[in-house]
Amino acid sequence: MVVYNDVNIMPTKNNKFYSLILVLADILILFAVFTLAYVIRVQYDNRPLLAPIYALDYFQAFLVIVPIWVLIFATLGLYSASTYNRRLVEWGKIALGAFLGILVVIGWEYVSERHIFPARLVAVYSLFGAFFLLVFEREVLRFIRGLMFRFGRGINRVLIVGNSPATRDIADNLSFTHKSGYKIVAIAGPARLIPPGLEVEHFSSVESALKKLRDLRITTIIQTDLYESGERNQRILSAAQTNHIAYSFVPGEPEFYTGKNTVDVFLGYPMISVSQTPLVGWGDIAKRIFDVIVTIIVLVVLSPLFLAIVILQKIFNPGPIFYQNKRLTRHAQPFGMYKFRSMKPKYGKKDAVQDFIDMGRPDLAEEYEKNRKILSQPDPRITAFGHFIRKTSIDELPQLINVLRGELSLVGPRPIEPVELPRYKGRGPLLLSVRSGMTGLWQVSGRNDLSFEQRVELELYYAQNWSFWLDLKIIMKTPKALLGRRGVPNTHGK
Repeated sequence: MVVYNDVNIMPTKNNKFYSLILVLADILILFAVFTLAYVIRVQYDNRPLLAPIYALDYFQAFLVIVPIWVLIFATLGLYSASTYNRRLVEWGKIALGAFLGILVVIGWEYVSERHIFPARLVAVYSLFGAFFLLVFEREVLRFIRGLMFRFGRGINRVLIVGNSPATRDIADNLSFTHKSGYKIVAIAGPARLIPPGLEVEHFSSVESALKKLRDLRITTIIQTDLYESGERNQRILSAAQTNHIAYSFVPGEPEFYTGKNTVDVFLGYPMISVSQTPLVGWGDIAKRIFDVIVTIIVLVVLSPLFLAIVILQKIFNPGPIFYQNKRLTRHAQPFGMYKFRSMKPKYGKKDAVQDFIDMGRPDLAEEYEKNRKILSQPDPRITAFGHFIRKTSIDELPQLINVLRGELSLVGPRPIEPVELPRYKGRGPLLLSVRSGMTGLWQVSGRNDLSFEQRVELELYYAQNWSFWLDLKIIMKTPKALLGRRGVPNTHGK
Protein backbone atom coordinates (compact mmCIF):
# COMPACT_ATOMS: atom_id res chain seq x y z
CA MET A 1 0.00 0.00 0.00
CA VAL A 2 1.11 3.51 -0.74
CA VAL A 3 1.89 5.73 2.26
CA TYR A 4 2.35 9.46 1.75
CA ASN A 5 4.25 10.72 4.80
CA ASP A 6 4.57 14.27 3.53
CA VAL A 7 1.03 15.54 3.24
CA ASN A 8 2.09 18.77 1.54
CA ILE A 9 2.80 17.15 -1.79
CA MET A 10 2.57 20.34 -3.82
CA PRO A 11 3.64 23.96 -3.48
CA THR A 12 0.68 26.25 -2.70
CA LYS A 13 0.21 29.90 -1.83
CA ASN A 14 -0.52 28.94 1.78
CA ASN A 15 2.70 26.94 2.06
CA LYS A 16 4.72 29.78 0.58
CA PHE A 17 3.11 32.27 2.95
CA TYR A 18 3.85 30.01 5.92
CA SER A 19 7.46 29.65 4.77
CA LEU A 20 7.74 33.45 4.63
CA ILE A 21 6.41 33.67 8.19
CA LEU A 22 9.04 31.13 9.27
CA VAL A 23 11.81 33.21 7.71
CA LEU A 24 10.65 36.40 9.48
CA ALA A 25 10.14 34.59 12.78
CA ASP A 26 13.61 33.00 12.56
CA ILE A 27 15.19 36.41 11.97
CA LEU A 28 13.45 37.85 15.04
CA ILE A 29 14.47 34.87 17.17
CA LEU A 30 18.09 35.09 16.02
CA PHE A 31 18.10 38.81 16.81
CA ALA A 32 16.83 38.03 20.33
CA VAL A 33 19.33 35.18 20.78
CA PHE A 34 22.39 37.20 19.74
CA THR A 35 21.24 40.14 21.87
CA LEU A 36 20.71 37.99 24.98
CA ALA A 37 24.02 36.19 24.47
CA TYR A 38 25.87 39.52 24.28
CA VAL A 39 24.08 41.10 27.26
CA ILE A 40 24.43 38.06 29.54
CA ARG A 41 28.17 37.71 28.92
CA VAL A 42 29.16 41.38 28.71
CA GLN A 43 26.82 42.98 31.23
CA TYR A 44 26.39 40.27 33.85
CA ASP A 45 29.74 38.44 33.74
CA ASN A 46 32.70 40.25 35.27
CA ARG A 47 35.38 38.03 33.77
CA PRO A 48 37.73 39.60 31.19
CA LEU A 49 36.56 39.66 27.58
CA LEU A 50 38.43 38.11 24.70
CA ALA A 51 38.08 41.37 22.74
CA PRO A 52 36.35 44.70 23.50
CA ILE A 53 33.50 44.51 20.98
CA TYR A 54 31.10 47.42 21.38
CA ALA A 55 27.36 46.87 21.04
CA LEU A 56 27.10 48.89 17.80
CA ASP A 57 29.87 46.88 16.12
CA TYR A 58 28.34 43.64 17.38
CA PHE A 59 24.92 44.42 15.93
CA GLN A 60 26.41 45.55 12.63
CA ALA A 61 28.06 42.13 12.44
CA PHE A 62 24.67 40.61 13.29
CA LEU A 63 23.19 42.16 10.11
CA VAL A 64 25.70 40.10 8.13
CA ILE A 65 25.46 36.92 10.22
CA VAL A 66 21.69 36.48 10.17
CA PRO A 67 21.27 36.32 6.35
CA ILE A 68 23.99 33.66 6.32
CA TRP A 69 22.14 31.65 8.96
CA VAL A 70 18.86 31.97 7.06
CA LEU A 71 20.62 30.81 3.89
CA ILE A 72 21.99 27.78 5.77
CA PHE A 73 18.50 27.02 7.11
CA ALA A 74 17.04 27.29 3.61
CA THR A 75 19.73 24.97 2.22
CA LEU A 76 18.84 22.40 4.88
CA GLY A 77 15.17 22.63 3.84
CA LEU A 78 13.88 24.26 7.03
CA TYR A 79 11.46 26.38 4.98
CA SER A 80 10.14 23.39 3.05
CA ALA A 81 6.88 21.63 3.93
CA SER A 82 8.69 18.28 3.79
CA THR A 83 10.69 19.45 6.83
CA TYR A 84 8.41 21.67 8.91
CA ASN A 85 5.63 19.08 8.81
CA ARG A 86 7.92 16.46 10.41
CA ARG A 87 8.77 17.53 13.95
CA LEU A 88 11.83 15.35 14.67
CA VAL A 89 13.36 16.05 11.27
CA GLU A 90 12.84 19.77 11.80
CA TRP A 91 14.47 19.68 15.24
CA GLY A 92 17.46 17.80 13.90
CA LYS A 93 17.95 20.27 11.06
CA ILE A 94 17.62 23.24 13.42
CA ALA A 95 20.41 21.77 15.56
CA LEU A 96 22.56 21.16 12.50
CA GLY A 97 21.82 24.63 11.08
CA ALA A 98 22.71 26.39 14.34
CA PHE A 99 25.95 24.42 14.62
CA LEU A 100 26.93 25.19 11.01
CA GLY A 101 26.03 28.86 11.52
CA ILE A 102 28.32 29.17 14.53
CA LEU A 103 31.11 27.35 12.66
CA VAL A 104 30.82 29.84 9.79
CA VAL A 105 31.14 32.80 12.20
CA ILE A 106 34.10 31.25 14.03
CA GLY A 107 35.72 30.39 10.70
CA TRP A 108 35.28 33.97 9.52
CA GLU A 109 36.89 35.24 12.72
CA TYR A 110 39.86 32.94 12.14
CA VAL A 111 40.33 33.86 8.46
CA SER A 112 39.81 37.63 8.85
CA GLU A 113 41.56 37.81 12.26
CA ARG A 114 38.72 40.05 13.41
CA HIS A 115 36.60 39.29 16.44
CA ILE A 116 32.84 39.23 16.12
CA PHE A 117 32.08 37.66 19.50
CA PRO A 118 33.53 39.53 22.51
CA ALA A 119 33.98 36.18 24.32
CA ARG A 120 33.76 32.49 23.51
CA LEU A 121 30.75 32.07 25.78
CA VAL A 122 28.76 34.40 23.51
CA ALA A 123 29.14 31.81 20.74
CA VAL A 124 28.11 29.02 23.13
CA TYR A 125 25.10 30.97 24.38
CA SER A 126 24.14 31.78 20.77
CA LEU A 127 24.38 28.13 19.72
CA PHE A 128 22.21 26.66 22.46
CA GLY A 129 19.91 29.67 22.65
CA ALA A 130 19.27 29.53 18.90
CA PHE A 131 18.39 25.85 19.03
CA PHE A 132 15.98 26.00 21.96
CA LEU A 133 14.29 29.28 20.99
CA LEU A 134 13.94 28.31 17.32
CA VAL A 135 12.36 24.99 18.33
CA PHE A 136 10.01 26.85 20.70
CA GLU A 137 9.14 29.39 18.00
CA ARG A 138 8.30 26.71 15.45
CA GLU A 139 6.23 24.72 17.92
CA VAL A 140 4.19 27.85 18.66
CA LEU A 141 3.71 28.52 14.94
CA ARG A 142 2.78 24.87 14.37
CA PHE A 143 0.15 25.12 17.12
CA ILE A 144 -1.28 28.36 15.69
CA ARG A 145 -1.34 26.90 12.20
CA GLY A 146 -3.19 23.83 13.48
CA LEU A 147 -5.79 26.04 15.16
CA MET A 148 -6.32 27.94 11.92
CA PHE A 149 -6.81 24.69 10.03
CA ARG A 150 -9.39 23.55 12.59
CA PHE A 151 -11.36 26.76 12.02
CA GLY A 152 -11.13 26.46 8.26
CA ARG A 153 -8.59 29.22 7.68
CA GLY A 154 -5.84 28.71 5.10
CA ILE A 155 -7.36 25.44 3.88
CA ASN A 156 -6.71 24.14 0.36
CA ARG A 157 -9.88 22.66 -1.17
CA VAL A 158 -8.88 19.64 -3.23
CA LEU A 159 -10.28 17.73 -6.19
CA ILE A 160 -8.60 14.33 -6.67
CA VAL A 161 -8.74 12.77 -10.13
CA GLY A 162 -7.73 9.16 -10.64
CA ASN A 163 -8.53 5.46 -10.84
CA SER A 164 -5.61 3.85 -8.96
CA PRO A 165 -5.06 2.83 -5.32
CA ALA A 166 -2.91 5.97 -5.00
CA THR A 167 -6.13 8.00 -5.37
CA ARG A 168 -7.55 6.45 -2.22
CA ASP A 169 -4.27 6.63 -0.29
CA ILE A 170 -3.87 10.35 -0.99
CA ALA A 171 -7.49 11.03 -0.05
CA ASP A 172 -7.05 9.04 3.17
CA ASN A 173 -3.81 10.80 4.16
CA LEU A 174 -5.08 14.30 3.34
CA SER A 175 -8.41 13.78 5.09
CA PHE A 176 -6.97 14.94 8.45
CA THR A 177 -7.50 18.59 7.58
CA HIS A 178 -6.29 19.96 10.93
CA LYS A 179 -2.88 18.42 10.23
CA SER A 180 -2.58 18.55 6.45
CA GLY A 181 -4.23 21.87 5.66
CA TYR A 182 -6.09 20.16 2.81
CA LYS A 183 -9.79 19.43 2.61
CA ILE A 184 -10.84 16.75 0.14
CA VAL A 185 -13.93 18.28 -1.45
CA ALA A 186 -14.44 16.01 -4.46
CA ILE A 187 -13.13 12.85 -6.08
CA ALA A 188 -13.48 12.05 -9.78
CA GLY A 189 -13.09 8.30 -10.18
CA PRO A 190 -14.58 4.99 -9.03
CA ALA A 191 -16.67 5.22 -5.84
CA ARG A 192 -14.73 2.32 -4.32
CA LEU A 193 -11.70 4.62 -4.00
CA ILE A 194 -13.45 6.94 -1.53
CA PRO A 195 -12.18 6.16 1.99
CA PRO A 196 -14.95 5.05 4.41
CA GLY A 197 -16.43 7.92 6.38
CA LEU A 198 -15.03 10.61 4.09
CA GLU A 199 -17.86 12.92 2.99
CA VAL A 200 -16.99 14.27 -0.44
CA GLU A 201 -18.69 15.08 -3.71
CA HIS A 202 -18.29 12.11 -6.04
CA PHE A 203 -18.08 12.37 -9.83
CA SER A 204 -18.00 9.33 -12.08
CA SER A 205 -16.38 11.36 -14.88
CA VAL A 206 -13.70 14.04 -14.72
CA GLU A 207 -15.61 16.23 -17.19
CA SER A 208 -18.56 16.62 -14.80
CA ALA A 209 -16.14 17.45 -11.97
CA LEU A 210 -14.43 20.18 -14.00
CA LYS A 211 -17.78 21.91 -14.53
CA LYS A 212 -18.16 22.27 -10.74
CA LEU A 213 -14.74 23.75 -9.94
CA ARG A 214 -16.07 27.23 -9.13
CA ASP A 215 -19.18 26.01 -7.30
CA LEU A 216 -17.06 23.81 -5.04
CA ARG A 217 -14.40 26.55 -4.67
CA ILE A 218 -11.63 24.11 -5.61
CA THR A 219 -8.12 25.54 -5.10
CA THR A 220 -6.06 22.43 -5.92
CA ILE A 221 -6.34 19.53 -8.36
CA ILE A 222 -4.35 16.33 -7.83
CA GLN A 223 -4.29 13.85 -10.70
CA THR A 224 -2.98 10.33 -10.04
CA ASP A 225 -3.42 8.71 -13.45
CA LEU A 226 -2.89 9.82 -17.04
CA TYR A 227 -5.79 8.97 -19.32
CA GLU A 228 -5.14 7.30 -22.67
CA SER A 229 -6.58 10.37 -24.34
CA GLY A 230 -4.03 13.16 -24.36
CA GLU A 231 -6.83 15.60 -25.07
CA ARG A 232 -8.57 14.57 -21.84
CA ASN A 233 -5.41 15.14 -19.78
CA GLN A 234 -4.92 18.52 -21.42
CA ARG A 235 -8.50 19.44 -20.54
CA ILE A 236 -7.77 18.92 -16.82
CA LEU A 237 -4.59 21.00 -16.97
CA SER A 238 -6.33 23.76 -18.96
CA ALA A 239 -9.20 23.88 -16.44
CA ALA A 240 -6.67 24.37 -13.62
CA GLN A 241 -4.86 27.10 -15.54
CA THR A 242 -8.07 28.88 -16.56
CA ASN A 243 -9.38 28.96 -12.98
CA HIS A 244 -5.94 29.75 -11.49
CA ILE A 245 -5.97 26.47 -9.54
CA ALA A 246 -2.84 24.65 -8.35
CA TYR A 247 -2.32 21.43 -10.32
CA SER A 248 -0.14 18.43 -9.41
CA PHE A 249 0.35 15.05 -11.03
CA VAL A 250 1.26 12.23 -8.63
CA PRO A 251 2.25 8.96 -10.41
CA GLY A 252 0.18 6.09 -9.06
CA GLU A 253 2.93 3.52 -9.59
CA PRO A 254 5.00 2.97 -6.39
CA GLU A 255 8.28 3.00 -8.31
CA PHE A 256 7.87 6.71 -9.00
CA TYR A 257 7.68 7.89 -5.40
CA THR A 258 10.04 5.52 -3.60
CA GLY A 259 13.80 5.45 -3.73
CA LYS A 260 15.65 8.52 -4.99
CA ASN A 261 14.02 10.38 -7.84
CA THR A 262 15.35 13.32 -9.81
CA VAL A 263 13.54 15.44 -12.36
CA ASP A 264 15.48 16.85 -15.28
CA VAL A 265 14.93 18.02 -18.84
CA PHE A 266 15.94 15.60 -21.60
CA LEU A 267 15.62 16.69 -25.25
CA GLY A 268 13.09 19.29 -24.14
CA TYR A 269 10.97 16.79 -22.19
CA PRO A 270 10.66 16.48 -18.39
CA MET A 271 12.38 13.25 -17.38
CA ILE A 272 12.02 11.40 -14.06
CA SER A 273 15.07 9.35 -13.14
CA VAL A 274 14.22 6.65 -10.58
CA SER A 275 16.77 4.92 -8.34
CA GLN A 276 15.93 1.87 -6.24
CA THR A 277 16.93 3.60 -3.03
CA PRO A 278 17.93 7.08 -1.82
CA LEU A 279 21.01 5.46 -0.28
CA VAL A 280 23.31 6.46 -3.14
CA GLY A 281 26.03 9.04 -3.65
CA TRP A 282 26.97 11.14 -0.65
CA GLY A 283 24.34 9.46 1.49
CA ASP A 284 26.08 6.12 1.07
CA ILE A 285 29.49 7.67 1.80
CA ALA A 286 28.23 9.44 4.95
CA LYS A 287 26.56 6.25 6.18
CA ARG A 288 29.78 4.27 5.68
CA ILE A 289 31.90 6.84 7.54
CA PHE A 290 29.37 6.86 10.39
CA ASP A 291 29.42 3.04 10.54
CA VAL A 292 33.21 2.86 10.77
CA ILE A 293 33.56 5.56 13.42
CA VAL A 294 30.79 4.22 15.67
CA THR A 295 31.92 0.60 15.25
CA ILE A 296 35.50 1.37 16.28
CA ILE A 297 34.26 3.21 19.38
CA VAL A 298 31.87 0.38 20.31
CA LEU A 299 34.56 -2.30 19.80
CA VAL A 300 36.95 -0.44 22.11
CA VAL A 301 34.28 0.03 24.78
CA LEU A 302 33.07 -3.59 24.58
CA SER A 303 36.48 -5.25 24.34
CA PRO A 304 36.33 -6.45 28.02
CA LEU A 305 32.91 -8.01 27.32
CA PHE A 306 34.30 -9.75 24.22
CA LEU A 307 37.13 -11.24 26.27
CA ALA A 308 34.72 -12.41 28.99
CA ILE A 309 32.43 -14.09 26.44
CA VAL A 310 35.38 -15.87 24.81
CA ILE A 311 36.43 -17.30 28.20
CA LEU A 312 32.87 -18.31 29.14
CA GLN A 313 32.37 -19.83 25.70
CA LYS A 314 35.37 -22.11 26.24
CA ILE A 315 34.05 -23.16 29.66
CA PHE A 316 30.32 -23.65 29.01
CA ASN A 317 30.17 -24.25 25.27
CA PRO A 318 33.36 -26.10 24.19
CA GLY A 319 34.22 -25.92 20.53
CA PRO A 320 34.71 -23.09 18.04
CA ILE A 321 34.12 -19.64 19.56
CA PHE A 322 32.75 -18.03 16.44
CA TYR A 323 30.39 -19.22 13.76
CA GLN A 324 30.17 -17.93 10.22
CA ASN A 325 26.75 -18.08 8.60
CA LYS A 326 26.56 -17.56 4.84
CA ARG A 327 24.39 -14.53 4.03
CA LEU A 328 23.79 -12.07 1.20
CA THR A 329 24.38 -8.34 1.43
CA ARG A 330 24.28 -5.46 -1.06
CA HIS A 331 24.16 -6.48 -4.74
CA ALA A 332 23.62 -10.10 -3.59
CA GLN A 333 27.24 -10.43 -2.53
CA PRO A 334 27.72 -13.52 -0.31
CA PHE A 335 29.67 -13.16 2.91
CA GLY A 336 30.26 -15.02 6.17
CA MET A 337 28.38 -13.33 9.01
CA TYR A 338 30.20 -13.66 12.32
CA LYS A 339 28.46 -14.68 15.54
CA PHE A 340 29.37 -16.19 18.86
CA ARG A 341 28.45 -19.85 18.43
CA SER A 342 25.27 -20.68 20.35
CA MET A 343 24.45 -24.12 18.92
CA LYS A 344 25.86 -27.54 19.59
CA PRO A 345 28.86 -28.14 17.28
CA LYS A 346 27.07 -30.73 15.12
CA TYR A 347 24.35 -28.29 14.05
CA GLY A 348 24.41 -25.32 11.74
CA LYS A 349 26.27 -26.89 8.84
CA LYS A 350 22.98 -27.42 6.97
CA ASP A 351 19.86 -25.32 6.63
CA ALA A 352 17.83 -25.29 9.86
CA VAL A 353 14.92 -27.12 8.18
CA GLN A 354 17.19 -30.06 7.36
CA ASP A 355 18.61 -30.02 10.90
CA PHE A 356 15.12 -30.42 12.36
CA ILE A 357 14.24 -33.19 9.88
CA ASP A 358 17.45 -35.06 10.74
CA MET A 359 16.62 -34.91 14.48
CA GLY A 360 13.13 -36.24 13.82
CA ARG A 361 11.25 -33.00 14.48
CA PRO A 362 9.12 -32.35 11.37
CA ASP A 363 6.91 -30.02 13.46
CA LEU A 364 9.83 -27.66 14.04
CA ALA A 365 10.91 -28.00 10.41
CA GLU A 366 7.42 -26.92 9.32
CA GLU A 367 7.36 -23.98 11.75
CA TYR A 368 10.79 -22.81 10.64
CA GLU A 369 9.92 -23.24 6.95
CA LYS A 370 6.87 -21.01 7.47
CA ASN A 371 8.33 -18.19 9.58
CA ARG A 372 12.13 -18.68 9.46
CA LYS A 373 12.06 -18.71 13.25
CA ILE A 374 11.09 -20.95 16.20
CA LEU A 375 8.94 -19.27 18.83
CA SER A 376 6.62 -22.05 20.03
CA GLN A 377 9.33 -23.67 22.18
CA PRO A 378 13.09 -23.54 22.90
CA ASP A 379 15.25 -24.45 19.92
CA PRO A 380 16.75 -27.90 20.77
CA ARG A 381 19.90 -27.14 18.77
CA ILE A 382 20.98 -24.38 21.16
CA THR A 383 23.07 -24.93 24.31
CA ALA A 384 22.18 -23.45 27.71
CA PHE A 385 24.90 -20.81 27.38
CA GLY A 386 23.78 -20.26 23.80
CA HIS A 387 20.27 -19.44 25.02
CA PHE A 388 21.77 -16.79 27.31
CA ILE A 389 23.83 -15.03 24.66
CA ARG A 390 20.91 -15.17 22.23
CA LYS A 391 18.43 -13.83 24.73
CA THR A 392 20.73 -10.89 25.43
CA SER A 393 21.71 -10.59 21.72
CA ILE A 394 25.37 -10.87 22.75
CA ASP A 395 25.82 -13.54 20.08
CA GLU A 396 25.42 -10.86 17.41
CA LEU A 397 28.21 -8.57 18.63
CA PRO A 398 30.89 -10.13 16.36
CA GLN A 399 28.92 -8.73 13.43
CA LEU A 400 30.73 -5.48 14.24
CA ILE A 401 33.68 -7.12 12.46
CA ASN A 402 31.49 -7.48 9.37
CA VAL A 403 30.61 -3.78 9.65
CA LEU A 404 34.30 -2.82 9.67
CA ARG A 405 34.89 -5.02 6.62
CA GLY A 406 32.09 -3.28 4.75
CA GLU A 407 29.90 -6.38 4.53
CA LEU A 408 27.26 -5.04 6.91
CA SER A 409 25.99 -1.68 8.10
CA LEU A 410 24.88 -0.85 11.63
CA VAL A 411 21.35 -0.32 10.28
CA GLY A 412 19.81 -2.05 7.29
CA PRO A 413 17.57 -4.91 6.18
CA ARG A 414 18.16 -8.29 7.76
CA PRO A 415 20.92 -10.25 5.96
CA ILE A 416 19.24 -12.79 3.68
CA GLU A 417 20.24 -16.45 3.62
CA PRO A 418 20.72 -17.69 0.02
CA VAL A 419 18.10 -20.44 0.50
CA GLU A 420 15.56 -17.80 1.57
CA LEU A 421 15.79 -15.69 -1.58
CA PRO A 422 12.89 -17.44 -3.43
CA ARG A 423 10.58 -16.57 -0.53
CA TYR A 424 10.96 -12.86 -1.28
CA LYS A 425 9.04 -13.30 -4.55
CA GLY A 426 11.03 -10.85 -6.66
CA ARG A 427 11.50 -8.30 -3.88
CA GLY A 428 14.95 -9.59 -2.96
CA PRO A 429 16.82 -7.40 -5.50
CA LEU A 430 15.30 -4.24 -3.99
CA LEU A 431 16.28 -5.29 -0.46
CA LEU A 432 19.75 -6.14 -1.75
CA SER A 433 20.15 -2.68 -3.28
CA VAL A 434 21.39 -1.55 0.15
CA ARG A 435 23.91 -3.02 2.59
CA SER A 436 22.31 -5.37 5.14
CA GLY A 437 22.40 -4.32 8.79
CA MET A 438 22.92 -5.52 12.36
CA THR A 439 19.64 -3.91 13.39
CA GLY A 440 16.75 -2.63 11.35
CA LEU A 441 13.25 -1.22 11.20
CA TRP A 442 11.39 -4.42 11.93
CA GLN A 443 13.58 -5.28 14.93
CA VAL A 444 12.47 -2.05 16.66
CA SER A 445 8.88 -2.17 15.43
CA GLY A 446 7.60 -2.98 18.91
CA ARG A 447 6.08 -6.33 17.98
CA ASN A 448 7.41 -9.88 18.26
CA ASP A 449 4.62 -11.54 16.28
CA LEU A 450 5.29 -10.04 12.87
CA SER A 451 4.80 -12.45 10.01
CA PHE A 452 7.49 -12.94 7.39
CA GLU A 453 5.52 -10.78 4.93
CA GLN A 454 5.13 -7.95 7.46
CA ARG A 455 8.85 -7.99 8.21
CA VAL A 456 9.65 -7.83 4.50
CA GLU A 457 7.30 -4.86 4.07
CA LEU A 458 9.11 -2.95 6.82
CA GLU A 459 12.49 -3.75 5.29
CA LEU A 460 11.28 -2.63 1.86
CA TYR A 461 10.08 0.62 3.39
CA TYR A 462 13.54 1.18 4.87
CA ALA A 463 15.30 0.47 1.58
CA GLN A 464 13.02 2.83 -0.34
CA ASN A 465 12.82 5.61 2.25
CA TRP A 466 16.26 5.65 3.84
CA SER A 467 17.45 8.80 5.55
CA PHE A 468 20.22 9.51 8.05
CA TRP A 469 17.55 10.55 10.57
CA LEU A 470 15.77 7.21 10.16
CA ASP A 471 19.05 5.41 10.91
CA LEU A 472 19.53 7.47 14.08
CA LYS A 473 15.97 6.76 15.25
CA ILE A 474 16.46 3.00 14.74
CA ILE A 475 19.80 3.03 16.57
CA MET A 476 18.28 4.93 19.51
CA LYS A 477 15.35 2.49 19.70
CA THR A 478 17.49 -0.65 19.46
CA PRO A 479 18.67 -0.81 23.13
CA LYS A 480 15.09 -0.44 24.35
CA ALA A 481 13.93 -3.12 21.92
CA LEU A 482 16.64 -5.51 23.15
CA LEU A 483 15.96 -4.84 26.84
CA GLY A 484 12.23 -5.20 26.32
CA ARG A 485 12.72 -8.26 24.12
CA ARG A 486 10.80 -6.56 21.35
CA GLY A 487 11.32 -7.60 17.79
CA VAL A 488 12.01 -11.16 16.72
CA PRO A 489 14.67 -13.29 18.36
CA ASN A 490 17.48 -14.37 16.10
CA THR A 491 17.21 -18.04 15.27
CA HIS A 492 19.40 -18.22 12.22
CA GLY A 493 22.91 -18.33 13.68
CA LYS A 494 24.77 -21.21 15.15
